[in-house]
Amino acid sequence: MEEKFVIPRKLKQIAIGLIVVGVVSLAVGFITDPVRAWANYLLNNFYFVSIAIGAAFFVGIQYISQAGWSAAFKRIPEAMAAYIPFAAVFFIVLIFGVHSLYEWSHEEEVLTDHLIHHKSPYLNLPFFSIRIVVFFALWILLTKMMRRVSLKEDLNGGVEYFRRSEHLSKIFIFIVAVTFSAFAIDMIMSLEVHWFSTLFAGQMFIAAFLHGASIITLIVIILHRYGYLKVLNRSHLHDFTRYIFMLAIVWGYFNFAQFMLIWYGNIPEETQFYAHRSHGIFQILFYLNIILNWAIPFFFLMPRKNSRSKLVMVPVIILLIIGQYTELYYVIWPATVHESSFGLIEIGTFLGFAGLFCLVVITYLAKASLVPKNHPYLQESIHHHF
Repeated sequence: MEEKFVIPRKLKQIAIGLIVVGVVSLAVGFITDPVRAWANYLLNNFYFVSIAIGAAFFVGIQYISQAGWSAAFKRIPEAMAAYIPFAAVFFIVLIFGVHSLYEWSHEEEVLTDHLIHHKSPYLNLPFFSIRIVVFFALWILLTKMMRRVSLKEDLNGGVEYFRRSEHLSKIFIFIVAVTFSAFAIDMIMSLEVHWFSTLFAGQMFIAAFLHGASIITLIVIILHRYGYLKVLNRSHLHDFTRYIFMLAIVWGYFNFAQFMLIWYGNIPEETQFYAHRSHGIFQILFYLNIILNWAIPFFFLMPRKNSRSKLVMVPVIILLIIGQYTELYYVIWPATVHESSFGLIEIGTFLGFAGLFCLVVITYLAKASLVPKNHPYLQESIHHHF
């Protein structure tokens, strides 16, 4: 079966309009408060590249586990992964903002601070830049290869391309698990250069997978609402929900384990992270972060009836979208801006990146059949019921 996605003109215009809003917001930010603008730039690009990586990881897991239920929907995470090359360009530009964001990038700090000097063989601008290029080169190469094999499967059929995709997925999930964890340390954890945590990278990786799976589910529901992906049924919704439910639990475990180990150890180099965030809006965000990313999906998606209901799933996913922003804001703002600030610059920048992400996704959805025609598990996916 073949199902083509046609880009709605109004949606494309809205996406372009949001991009313009984002450009204007960032321009105003760089003129009025460059540090705040760079913090927004970092937060939003990390936000959307983590969703793209999470979506690509989702595809890899489906192939490795030989999951049949999801075969009809793999074009959505493939399209989301197409954002990665755009994020690469943005992160290369971010190199011009390192002095506004990262304490370790200042030579005088390296010379006068023993700890920063100790970390300088790893945290230095040339090596930092090389790592960014290498990480994105690997992600782009592997996701492009997986996409190419997927499209060839549409043309030729047979199990050969499925086996190739499975083989590439095994390579991809290993590489992305290591590189994205290192990427999270470089981009986010190193903002607090004096802080130590062995669980932070794992938490960021799980967050990427959780929110990537959530956005995949939301896009599937929206497409179904507008007449696409007619194969979608309540059993598919249940399986999508199980991913969100399971990953929310794992995210909650990492978040709890990190906090409890730091609290119990009571080592100043570790406790300073929470001490800097134990006042004002940041203290509220600490609890809000847990509520949005763990408590709501855990309690609302646990009942079987809710896990098959779009009326429950969509609000939960929207709250998870807010939850990821909350988590990144909680980590980035105290380390860079040093005080809470949320206004038109933050809203406009997020809308701009969201517009670009939307434009990339709908463009790539329109480039191939929305339902993979010759996937060997397609019939199993179409008739998936339990």
